Amino acid sequence: MQVRVNNLTFAYTQKLILNDVSFNLESGEFLTLVGKNGTGKSTLIKCLLKILKVPDGTVFFDNVDINAIKLFKNVGYVPQKVEFSYEFPITVSEILTSAYLKVKDEYFNKVINSLGINPFYRDNINNLSGGQFQKVMIARALLNHPQLLILDEPTVGIDNESMLALYEVLEKLKEKKVTIIISTHDTDFSKDLSDYYLELNEVGVFRIYK
Repeated sequence: MQVRVNNLTFAYTQKLILNDVSFNLESGEFLTLVGKNGTGKSTLIKCLLKILKVPDGTVFFDNVDINAIKLFKNVGYVPQKVEFSYEFPITVSEILTSAYLKVKDEYFNKVINSLGINPFYRDNINNLSGGQFQKVMIARALLNHPQLLILDEPTVGIDNESMLALYEVLEKLKEKKVTIIISTHDTDFSKDLSDYYLELNEVGVFRIYK
């Protein structure tokens, strides 16, 4: 999926967060968002996903203005924090099967296996480690064949084994021409995957580089 951002500016009340941010991604390209906490990485992601409203003519997916798209069918998203009611007894299996639009098939099993979810597939989410929970959220984002995958700080709180599994999944998705945008403080994780870096600072200024 192609992603085009034209002069995106965003402010919370009087505080400017993003100032005329522009970039283009072709299908299969990998963009890493970098910058200190509070510089607008998560805000930019939320603008791309219409969680925060942007003006018409600012963000395009495959040359279609996102404000004209009612439902993002080919976009996967892994937020930094996922709000769940942990008092509700839901299992990993229930989370993933409810997110899948088809009957469980070979692709469903492939996603589960590639992320090593089988050992805790029947467990309640209350019993998962941070790394296991992150794997479940990534699997949920992958299940419906996204052409654009956006991940906000996906390596926070996960162990080396989980990080390696995530890296291998992203590597394979990139080979399949899935466009990937990742926000991270761990630039070592994405350095061999990234085609571009977009760096944000405290006053909303950005620079993009390879």
